[in-house]
Amino acid sequence: MKKILLVGNPNVGKSVIFSRLTGIKVIVSNYPGTTVDFTKGYMKLGEEKVELIDVPGAYTLEPTCKAEEVACEMLEQGDIIVNVLDATNLERHLNLTLQLLGKSKPIIIVLNLWDETRHRGIQIDTKKLEAILGVPVITTSAIRGEGLNDLKKRLNDIKTESQSRQLENQLLINPETRWQEIGKIIAQVQTITHRHHKLDERIGELMIHPFWGLVFGVGIMYLSFQVVRFIGEGLINYLLDPFFYKVYAPLLDKLSIILQPESFTHKILIGNLFDNAIDFKQSMGLLSTGIYVEFGMILPYIISFYFMLSILEDVGYLPRLAIIADNVMHKLGLHGYAIIPMFLGMGCNVPGILATRILESKRERFIAITLISIGVPCAALQAMIIGLVGAHGVKYVMIVYLTLFLVWLITGFILNRTVKGFSPDLVIEVPRYRFPSISQLFKKVWYRVYGFLIEAVPYVLLGVLVVNLLYTFRVFNYIAPYTRGVITKIWGLPESTIVPVLIGFIRKDVAVAMLGPLNLTIKQLIIGSTILAIFFPCIATFTIIIKELGVKNMIKASLIMIGASLIVGGVLNIIL
Repeated sequence: MKKILLVGNPNVGKSVIFSRLTGIKVIVSNYPGTTVDFTKGYMKLGEEKVELIDVPGAYTLEPTCKAEEVACEMLEQGDIIVNVLDATNLERHLNLTLQLLGKSKPIIIVLNLWDETRHRGIQIDTKKLEAILGVPVITTSAIRGEGLNDLKKRLNDIKTESQSRQLENQLLINPETRWQEIGKIIAQVQTITHRHHKLDERIGELMIHPFWGLVFGVGIMYLSFQVVRFIGEGLINYLLDPFFYKVYAPLLDKLSIILQPESFTHKILIGNLFDNAIDFKQSMGLLSTGIYVEFGMILPYIISFYFMLSILEDVGYLPRLAIIADNVMHKLGLHGYAIIPMFLGMGCNVPGILATRILESKRERFIAITLISIGVPCAALQAMIIGLVGAHGVKYVMIVYLTLFLVWLITGFILNRTVKGFSPDLVIEVPRYRFPSISQLFKKVWYRVYGFLIEAVPYVLLGVLVVNLLYTFRVFNYIAPYTRGVITKIWGLPESTIVPVLIGFIRKDVAVAMLGPLNLTIKQLIIGSTILAIFFPCIATFTIIIKELGVKNMIKASLIMIGASLIVGGVLNIIL
């Protein structure tokens, strides 16, 4: 099968072109022997099915990082190279283009963001550029879908034999003169006319200002979570709860009668009854709590979170957020881009941890994964904290969040001074603000939600099943005496919280929800919620951490979490 490689600098729109050409059924993999991601999918060229690969972003074929090393290796495996450039910054991007021309493979040059060149007063003679380079040059505005049919036609027509190139002898052999030749090319094909900054450009500059950027960042994050909460609660109150309580519950009631409440099968599938009725939050059956927790409690917030995240991505705000966060993140042994996995972890820790692959060193990934697990509550856990603690007043929710932030910050400072390694500088391009494509936005949200469900549903059901079996065989009764001292004396919680704390090993959000019926004081609710947020990761996150860090580092991270929960719970018990 023919392989077509999308190659270019970071943030030139390769991923948008890839999504447009392949749809959403794609495969994300690690390049063998590395943690560097690449994405592949399939498309039709005429009657032929070909593989399209989104190669990791690279500035040069003279590698300066692991991603560029992987990009160089992948180039040898491709049949056709599609070199995507930012048409608004042609001079810088031609450096990679001229190096690619030396690969003796069929190449198509794509000048993306073509609409922006007009906005900026940039004029490029594509026919002359095509003649100079000796390869096809097409223009696209990928986010609008413009020019992609032309790209597919060129791909379908291109021959697999090596193309003739006028520049091969002059430039490719002598990289020292490459930039001089690039300057000559630019002088022949590009003209720029003066124009004033538009309003969005001025706003863009404010967004990365040291002070105003922070003000905008806090405001945008606050607004984002208000939107997430509004959409999530709307889905629960007006769609999911009516379905579960008016349609699904009556069906389970009939099944409950058939299975008989005292039977083992009933306890596994339906769970325990409360006042002769199914309680979706407490029954702990696979078909009751297992289904409701995933689809009635977690899914609506996952949908709303990924919707908001995708908007911020497509608009172009996240790279600016990375720049703003860089100073703080460096003090934690990370660089600004680590804020993106942290932000993603607020939807679910699993994709947040997977997103740490964008970080360059093992040290960074260990610190980031530990901080996500210890101080970044997922959307489902946040929903439980807001619902349970927030019922007593917003100020108590703020105590929980302030505590988690301080723990996140202090732990990061400590890890930065104790974990060996280095913190690289932030090298990032800031893309133009763009109006997101609605169709692409919903495709992206669907793909992420679908991936989350595939990853999470089995673990949720497994967690509920394990808890059910532990209840049935009274395992908690045997464990309780060994944990009573910590829970009652250090944390100041009643013995009845032993079970929720232990369940926190499996599902933190379910554990917090179980604090509700225990008639705890607001002080105890704050301590219990905070401890469960910091405590050992849920089973899904636990499994992913082992996969990403290995068993040894997973044990280290877990000990840090458990130690932090012991200290924080004790401090809160003293000061509240």
